[in-house]
Amino acid sequence: MTISIWRYSHLVLALASSLFLLVASVTGVILAVEPISHQAKGFTVANLKDVSLATAIEGLKDNYDEVFSIEVESSGFVKASVLTADLETLDIYINPETGEKLGEVLKRPEIYSFATNLHRSLFLKSIGRFFVGFVSFLLFLIALTGMFLLAKRQGGIKKLFSKVQKEYFEMRYHVIFSRIFFIPIIILALTGIYLSAERFNLLPDTAIEFKKKEISEETTYFRNLSEIPFFKETRLSEIREVEFPFSEDPEDYVHIALNDKEIKINQQTGEIMSSVSYPYIILASRLSLVLHTGEGSVLWSIVLLISSASIAFFMYSGFVMTLKRRKKVSTTSAMPDKDVSEFVILVGSETGTSFDFATRLYNALTLVGKNVFLTELNNYSTYAKAKHIIILTATYGEGEPPTNARKFENLFKAVIQPNKINYSVVGFGSLEYPDYCQFAIDIDLLLKTKNDFQAVLPIYKIDNADFTDFKKWAKKWSEKTEVSLQIEPTKRKKKLRQISFEVIQRTELNIDNTFLLRLKPKRKVKFTSGDLLSVFPNETEIARQYSIARMGDEILLSIKKHEFGRGSSYLFELNKGAIFKAAIETNSHFHFPKKAYSAFLIANGTGIAPFLGMMDENKNASIKLLWGGGSKDSSSIYDSILEIENLKNYGIVIQKCFSQEVNKQYVQDLVLLQKNAILKIIDADGIIMICGSLAMQHGVLEVLEEIFISCEITLDILINNGQLKMDCY
Repeated sequence: MTISIWRYSHLVLALASSLFLLVASVTGVILAVEPISHQAKGFTVANLKDVSLATAIEGLKDNYDEVFSIEVESSGFVKASVLTADLETLDIYINPETGEKLGEVLKRPEIYSFATNLHRSLFLKSIGRFFVGFVSFLLFLIALTGMFLLAKRQGGIKKLFSKVQKEYFEMRYHVIFSRIFFIPIIILALTGIYLSAERFNLLPDTAIEFKKKEISEETTYFRNLSEIPFFKETRLSEIREVEFPFSEDPEDYVHIALNDKEIKINQQTGEIMSSVSYPYIILASRLSLVLHTGEGSVLWSIVLLISSASIAFFMYSGFVMTLKRRKKVSTTSAMPDKDVSEFVILVGSETGTSFDFATRLYNALTLVGKNVFLTELNNYSTYAKAKHIIILTATYGEGEPPTNARKFENLFKAVIQPNKINYSVVGFGSLEYPDYCQFAIDIDLLLKTKNDFQAVLPIYKIDNADFTDFKKWAKKWSEKTEVSLQIEPTKRKKKLRQISFEVIQRTELNIDNTFLLRLKPKRKVKFTSGDLLSVFPNETEIARQYSIARMGDEILLSIKKHEFGRGSSYLFELNKGAIFKAAIETNSHFHFPKKAYSAFLIANGTGIAPFLGMMDENKNASIKLLWGGGSKDSSSIYDSILEIENLKNYGIVIQKCFSQEVNKQYVQDLVLLQKNAILKIIDADGIIMICGSLAMQHGVLEVLEEIFISCEITLDILINNGQLKMDCY
């Protein structure tokens, strides 16, 4: 069965039952409150195992003229129906040791009666009961299909509880809550189905038949029920209900419902006249009722309350996810025919994110007058005038194609293009999951098998839908094809709160046009190395962000001044003593872990900035910094800081390499040389942190994959363990 069938089944089932599920969710929350409020009355008898039925009878006889029945609720309350001296019939809660009244059994509040009728039958009697049972069955199917989709999303059943990929609120918590509440919701659904089946007599017959037993001739007669041995030996914890006879006629028996059977006892002789064990169906029905209502357990009632509320949240979040997905996959209706288009964009998208990037690329190409055709990979066919095919695809599950790309491999092998094609493949994924961009890799290898397909660029992988990285790929593709592109930016986050900063120091430019800026906040504010300083040059709305090094109570920034860079030019013009406003944005995923005792810090260029602060704040940790620059003169701007802080005296090792010297080296070359040390640090639960350019990040990750190829370590395992942290641009 394909993923699309599961996805659409999940959606259709949810839509078809949405109104009934909403009613069930709201009334379920209300009804889950009832056992909690009932238990709060405080009439629970803690020692039911120590109190005999005879003791309870004696206590009641001492306080009341007549006792009609005793019931032990699943809540632990003991309820009795009695006749007072004033000939008044009362239903009361008692202390079974003394027969003392603890409180009266009050009429059930109207809101619970209303909610029960609505929850059970929608006020439609038998028809309503049928619908409720059917919706319970649909809820069961929804939960199963949802769990199947979740397992595929997380990369397999073994990864079901692995870290959730960063997504918008509704999607993230749809995943988190579905893992937490899957079992309670399955229990609610199955017990709802069972109770409905019981209501319509679809279960085996459970009628109990008693067989009369004759009284033996040699029998002892008892004046009081409390003298009967069975009553003395039986504890209240074994009792569900006792019904006493209205007369002293020997044929009028005491009817006792125990936990596992029902018996009838002769009130004069104490003999068990008949005994019938409950069939499995009755026990299952009783268990289903307790599990479905939470009766007798405050903890389970709370679980049911939250689970019922979660159903309403799943409906909301699922609706939002569907709208977002449909919005992302929508494209312009003015698209030209496929056979007149020079550029073809093929998309594989499961959640709509890749489609969103494809649409932005489509718009950019259209704006420069190109005929562009955009479609799903499943729709691959011949393209009469196509010169370029651009494939943007995500990877689903364990290296599998997204739903709308599952047919591509077979189509590609069958379809013969009428002309030669230049192609580019961009993979979208997350390093937090196994098989990072695997489907994109598979497509790239597939395209290489045909001589008529020529790669414009090597396959490009984008982590966590990073827009900056996508723009970097677009720039490279633009340079290769000489087609100018202006990619529409993503929406900016909510406005950040700005505070004032004073410039304490600004260095001059070094050989790489890099300078250091030391700042002091004008008021107390929380920040740490790895956080971001958002600067709005000349009060523009677009923030320029710089990674922070915390040096005491001050901020240190390393900034490369670009000729037309508004942010870097604005900051370079600030002299000592200048005051300006900026905002600090927490970047928690790139903080140095408090419990990390060893680390490899890998950076190039200005990416060294947060690491300067991390080394200063964690001098007792075993740290090795690998840094790559252009030339030896490039590093002089940082040397004074490293020497002043005396980092080497604390066991911190710094290695540099330079790409513009005679013996040129890149930082990934240093990483490869440190293979054994890296494996040792990982084995000791140490961390690797990477900061700098995306090009450097790609190179370092490739080297790390090569280092780990001989052992059972993968990048996604390190990320999930918090041992690999990256902040590149």
